Amino acid sequence: MDYTLHLPASEDDFIQACVNNERWAQKKLYEYHYSTMMGVCLRFANNEDDALDILHEGFIKVFKNLASYNAGTSLSAWMRKIMINTAIDYYRKELRRKTEDLNTAYNLSTNDADAISRLSAEEILKALQQLTVSYRSVFNLYVIEGYSHKEIADILGITESTSRANLVKARAKLKQVLLASGQKI
Repeated sequence: MDYTLHLPASEDDFIQACVNNERWAQKKLYEYHYSTMMGVCLRFANNEDDALDILHEGFIKVFKNLASYNAGTSLSAWMRKIMINTAIDYYRKELRRKTEDLNTAYNLSTNDADAISRLSAEEILKALQQLTVSYRSVFNLYVIEGYSHKEIADILGITESTSRANLVKARAKLKQVLLASGQKI
């Protein structure tokens, strides 16, 4: 959809007025193409605020580069291309910011002790003792002693899947016991 500007002067004169920074001409160009270009920006943006940022940056580029516009071609298409490129540039910057935020988050990691390290041996032993014999046996053999589920199954006379299930249940029960005692996990 191309629109033509109905102005007393020719398009060349109007463009030249914009290039010469005549505010009336720039305002007219902005107002005339605002809704079309805003629609382009909204298709690329996450929200209306981002679309407005893209639109304004795009119009700044339009005014800066209007001298390079080839008269006789579609001004609207030329501006649309600038808006699309501005939107792409905008989101490239956003991606770099997100990467920087990830790097910042990585640097915020702490060397503080994890939840288990903050517990005393007595607190851990007390929590383990609240497990059933089968859960406690599998937990100790797997986590503390380092046996595989196949080895645990052979030792305890159970299946490997039972060993895995008991380990999952033991961990869940330990977490429940530690949370109930007021520990942060």
